[in-house]
Amino acid sequence: MTIDLLEGPAALVADAQLWPALDRAVAERSGPLATIHLPGLRYNAADLLVRASGVPIRVASKSVRVRAVLDAVLRLPGYRGILAYTLPEALWLARDHDDVVVGYPTADRAAIARLAADEQAASRVTLMVDDLAQLDLIDAVVPPSRRPRLRVAIDADASWRAAVLGHIGVRRSPVHEPAQAITLAHRIVARGGFELVGLMMYEAQIAGQGDSTGSGDALIRWMQGRSLAELADRRAAIVRGVRSVAPLRFVNGGGTGSLETTAADTAVTEVTAGSGLFAGHLFDGYRAFHPAPATAFALEVVRKPTPDIVTVLGGGWIASGPPLPSRQPLPVWPAGLRMLAREGAGEVQTPLQGEAARRLSIGDRVWFRHAKSGEAAEHVEAYRLVEGERVVGDAPTYRGEGQAFL
Repeated sequence: MTIDLLEGPAALVADAQLWPALDRAVAERSGPLATIHLPGLRYNAADLLVRASGVPIRVASKSVRVRAVLDAVLRLPGYRGILAYTLPEALWLARDHDDVVVGYPTADRAAIARLAADEQAASRVTLMVDDLAQLDLIDAVVPPSRRPRLRVAIDADASWRAAVLGHIGVRRSPVHEPAQAITLAHRIVARGGFELVGLMMYEAQIAGQGDSTGSGDALIRWMQGRSLAELADRRAAIVRGVRSVAPLRFVNGGGTGSLETTAADTAVTEVTAGSGLFAGHLFDGYRAFHPAPATAFALEVVRKPTPDIVTVLGGGWIASGPPLPSRQPLPVWPAGLRMLAREGAGEVQTPLQGEAARRLSIGDRVWFRHAKSGEAAEHVEAYRLVEGERVVGDAPTYRGEGQAFL
């Protein structure tokens, strides 16, 4: 189904109206299911554009995993290109899209061979590298003399190395200092078979860390402020240095949680966002923006162990990151349900406790919000598209199209 984000209402709907409306929309459907609230998706897509202040947004497919949504968002002025998460996925998407950057290095030899044998794909897909050994692996699969030049981008580390706190951020690239990036750029350009076209720096300690969670917010804001100042100078130096070696087509940065600050960095030519389209509950903990909960999933009550506990079938739709409550699904409707500390979200069943459980019967639904975004798509074959109180169509997930990339 084609999704049109230019037509129809864009709305941030209050919980008291949203969840009952979704429940009525799917009343005749059975089993675990997931929904996309189209007014909420339109609202989030527009809000991300406002936050990016005119800097083009590359869509992170990992956080969507629904081709109809990727296509719909990329039809909106202001969105440009895809940040894929595996090379096989990038090859699949590159059949219809001409600018797909793989956000992580690859060691998939079969996919590398496919890329090297397809001139159109080679002109559309950019590989991510941060180590010459990654180029050696590619050359070992298909030597430069037997393939078109492959486009590559350097992933440089955007974490903050604080004097007292140590490493702040995620462990990604070993390329941290400008001199390291410049040296790698020279070595890429000097060897045949590759074209250096881009640079990426993802500041996870800012984009992926809420600053309004109610716990340690002052310290987080201090850390993010110091990290931003350090990163602005270092990223500018890295970009200047790498541009002196190769004419970069893009400099990518940020994520949903840092669009304003990353877009304000003049060294950056594009920002990335994906999770903010669907808006998992992780983004409730940010001061700068308040997205609509555009996606949700519903599970059915199959047991009542006690009068104030119900058990739903499924629930272990866990997001990436440390195994904390912030990465688990959040029961949101009926209000007042909570997971049991000793069980959490289970692969096959999830017990929920609270006064609301007393009013629930076998077969009733409980609505959840996912933590990030991409995890829900791995558990359903399609999202039900909801407009008002009606299901107006279905959008197959990657899984529904028979694809499992990671």
